[in-house]
Amino acid sequence: MTTSILDHPLISQRYFFPRAERFADPFWVEVGAVRLGCHFHRPHPGAKTIVHFHGNGEVVADYLGDFVAIVERLGYNCFLAEFRGYGASTGTPALGRMLDDVAPLIRAIGQPEQQLVLFGRSVGSLFAIHAASLFPKVAGLILESAVADPLERLLLRVTPQELGVSPVEFEAEVTARLDQRRKMEAYAGPTLVMHTRHDGLVDVSHGERLHRWASGEKALKIFPRGNHNDIMAVNAREYFALVQEFIHAL
Repeated sequence: MTTSILDHPLISQRYFFPRAERFADPFWVEVGAVRLGCHFHRPHPGAKTIVHFHGNGEVVADYLGDFVAIVERLGYNCFLAEFRGYGASTGTPALGRMLDDVAPLIRAIGQPEQQLVLFGRSVGSLFAIHAASLFPKVAGLILESAVADPLERLLLRVTPQELGVSPVEFEAEVTARLDQRRKMEAYAGPTLVMHTRHDGLVDVSHGERLHRWASGEKALKIFPRGNHNDIMAVNAREYFALVQEFIHAL
């Protein structure tokens, strides 16, 4: 097994905030010895599928109510991806391995890339953007309260010295796996970026940078109301109208 500094236990303990929560009839994705407890709602055969990667401290079960119901009303299918160590999944959160889980998750959906719309919220944006780099023919990419600079976020929780590496070595490893600018510039499909002006956790400049780096057709919505964790609830009507308009145009 390839080891990465991104899988260091200190990063796992300090950066991720998993919680266990079971729900009925998970869609299991096997990745080695780990089982990822996802949810796949397919009411519209032949329609596009939104592939949703949730935020830190959240689990798939948090989205089984209103979010899935609204996506169904909009006319789309919904695949809620789960992380190792979160929700119904087994294993322990480890950033490098979680990135490696992305390809098996996408393949498990069993639909052509062109039928998938990737959707990453907060830390989930790391995995949605990574998925776009692995599956560049996906129909579109939606980023909400997303992270443009993973190194900045990690350094809020750990120091390279604690991990047993130099700052230069740590930056090189993060850049090698999580170069958001390179991945965004390489993805030629349409991108929708949503953020709040007053996001107190991930500054709005992250969303602005991701939008600037996107190389294909792109749209940016900065909501004047709401914060990092209530952007969807506070702006629900406009939020989902933007999602529907974006996907309808694909």
